[in-house]
Amino acid sequence: MIHTELRNVHAGYGRGDVLQGVDAHIPQGLVTAVVGANGAGKSTLLAVLAGTLRPSGGEIVRATRARPAFVVQRSAVPDTLPLTVRDAVAMGRWAHQGLWRTPTRHDRSVVEGAMERVGIADLSGRQLGEISGGQRQRALIAQGLAQEADLLLLDEPSAGLDRGARERIARVIASLRGEATIVHATHFPDEAAGADHRLTLDEGRVA
Repeated sequence: MIHTELRNVHAGYGRGDVLQGVDAHIPQGLVTAVVGANGAGKSTLLAVLAGTLRPSGGEIVRATRARPAFVVQRSAVPDTLPLTVRDAVAMGRWAHQGLWRTPTRHDRSVVEGAMERVGIADLSGRQLGEISGGQRQRALIAQGLAQEADLLLLDEPSAGLDRGARERIARVIASLRGEATIVHATHFPDEAAGADHRLTLDEGRVA
């Protein structure tokens, strides 16, 4: 079954299209790896799938109207941000509860479950800037899980991490197979090999 289909999709950031007529599909409930050299269009493709970047041409057909969860690279989150790990994960509930509403018992349960799922429950009271890069990336993934989305998009979640941290991230991604549709961009061949499906981009096109 197909979760999302891209038909002749073009997209860019005002200086010409980065994606040049992409035709691709995302299988439902499986892990898709998006691979390619720097500048090939991996992050742009994820932004299009997330709905944060509007295509300049083509069509995106989705099986559901549910809002995707988009997990950015840890380097996009400042070390000085005054948030605990629990606070950061709880931000994933904002779309459900609203910015100023008091979290419900369900909200708190989802946040605790997401932290437990990625192995950071013991870090819940720590500041984001105090934990390692791998732990912080897992916190961001937990934030994505807290959104309870059926499509989880990860922009190079292992970038800049050591091998041990990369392997932990890979195990987290693999454990989500079947519970959600996962799309992650990577430039590591071993991570791509562990996916169920692979999209290779070359200069904005599917190779």
